[in-house]
Amino acid sequence: MAQSSKLIVYQVFTRLFGNRKTTCKPNGNIEENGVGKFEDFDDATLLRIREMGATHVWFTGVIRHASQTDYSDYGIPAQHPDVVKGRAGSPYAITDYYDVDPDMASDVNNRMMEWELLIERAHRAGLKVIIDFVPNHVARQYHSICKPEGVKDLGEDDDTNMHFSTRNNFYYCWGQPLDLSDIVQAPNSISPAPSPLPPAPEMPLAPYSEQPAKATGNDQFTSKPGRNDWYETVKLNYGIDYCDAGGRSEHFDPIPDTWSKMTDILLFWAQKGVDGFRCDMAEMVPASFWHWATDKVKYIYPEKIFIGEVYDPAQYRNYIAAGFDYLYDKVGMYDCVRDVICGRRRAADITAQWQKTDDIRDHMLYFLENHDEQRIASDFFAGNAQKGIPGLIVSALLMSNPLMIYAGQEFGERGMDAEGFSGRDGRTTIFDYWTVDTLRRGYYDRRRLKKEERQLCDTYQKVMRMANDENALREGVSFDLMYVNPQLADRQFAFLRKSGTDVILVVANFDELAADVDVNIPRHAFDFLQIPERSFSAVDLLTGEKVKGSLSSDAPVRVSLPALGGAILKLKL
Repeated sequence: MAQSSKLIVYQVFTRLFGNRKTTCKPNGNIEENGVGKFEDFDDATLLRIREMGATHVWFTGVIRHASQTDYSDYGIPAQHPDVVKGRAGSPYAITDYYDVDPDMASDVNNRMMEWELLIERAHRAGLKVIIDFVPNHVARQYHSICKPEGVKDLGEDDDTNMHFSTRNNFYYCWGQPLDLSDIVQAPNSISPAPSPLPPAPEMPLAPYSEQPAKATGNDQFTSKPGRNDWYETVKLNYGIDYCDAGGRSEHFDPIPDTWSKMTDILLFWAQKGVDGFRCDMAEMVPASFWHWATDKVKYIYPEKIFIGEVYDPAQYRNYIAAGFDYLYDKVGMYDCVRDVICGRRRAADITAQWQKTDDIRDHMLYFLENHDEQRIASDFFAGNAQKGIPGLIVSALLMSNPLMIYAGQEFGERGMDAEGFSGRDGRTTIFDYWTVDTLRRGYYDRRRLKKEERQLCDTYQKVMRMANDENALREGVSFDLMYVNPQLADRQFAFLRKSGTDVILVVANFDELAADVDVNIPRHAFDFLQIPERSFSAVDLLTGEKVKGSLSSDAPVRVSLPALGGAILKLKL
């Protein structure tokens, strides 16, 4: 059966995306630097995302998380700044799994309704909606005020005198208070939320206190986390005793309390109309839980998808068997393509990466940027967004598996701002209130885009759209040509795609010089793909240029390649 569409996920960091306030004060609060809103994703904006070629939008940071902005006037518990990273806070330190971030609501009291309306708008635009599910850890001051009636809060019935129990949701350090003395503290004050009244003065707070200490989210089971730990979070207990006398041990019968509570949270959001979940640090949660939870969700909502952040290739097949539809291909394809872009590896090395996951190829999600990784155009990666184009061509077109694009990537966002807590690290901050200038101009003041930004965006749109518009690229068989083209091995990568009578030859050029290359097509490709040997006329789907030539196992095809680009030749036989 033909594949209906290739998943192309467009990740937006929701609170930054629509922010048009240009103050950009390092460590600035919400009133100084502003914040994007749900309503910034209006019909026109969502339609532009869809027309670029996206099929799904991952709205990152929707569920309410710890922040240094005080919404206590709205009945929302304030968070202590000692255990919040940055003014805006990390979206992976969840404070209420049943609530949405008040920062992004125009009317805080109606924040859930505003989110539900955004889901409806996205669906009208032809986009499906993905949100984060953060299963491994929560904010230190987690407390749900929006949980449905009858639902017990996480930790509500925990026995804090026990380090581990399957009835507990957290792990505890017997009788020991939390010790944050090794951590550089956040400013010891909180900022009021925007208000029509004059702002209240920021009041000094007593140091954060937690007795007994809970284990920290990155599997730190002592009472004294370090500055590089996820000290703002606490680890959730899925029935694994990490400090058993005999080492790590699993206790899954009876079903741990956390399994039921977290599955109920998934069902809550599925009922709201979201189409899928990007599951943060999925491999830090046992595969047995995922099998149990995804089975229950998909029994009621069979179309919901699960995308897992899994970094250990040895675990890939376990998590796919546990119900994940797609997994990050980070340590394989991403790391390799990044190294090829930066000249640290040969282009031919890409072949080994897809071969390692060939049996699960349709489950691997390719990407070049996301909120965790450095921007292509940053000084820490390639320093030039154009250098990412051949990597985009390979990632988008080599297989029929999903592709992810991070908002701003298509405009060459550099991620070189020093926003505050995040610092100048080549990433777009997830901790601070800020404006991403390329997004502000690209979506809300397009006249101010630079020529090279427009050209880059045009290329992204062409590649993303052809990935679904062309049968051979959406659903076709892929044939890697590198084993018969050693002359390309260093800086070019070539492959064929075929579906029915459609044949597409793709050659990506990672080199900074244009090149005319001869591409050999072996006899096996003609037999395997059932391609006749004959003359052809072709059109380059990137440029519209028409090309004529001959397909033969005895003579190569001559292909002209621009610098830092590629040729995507659709052959008419």
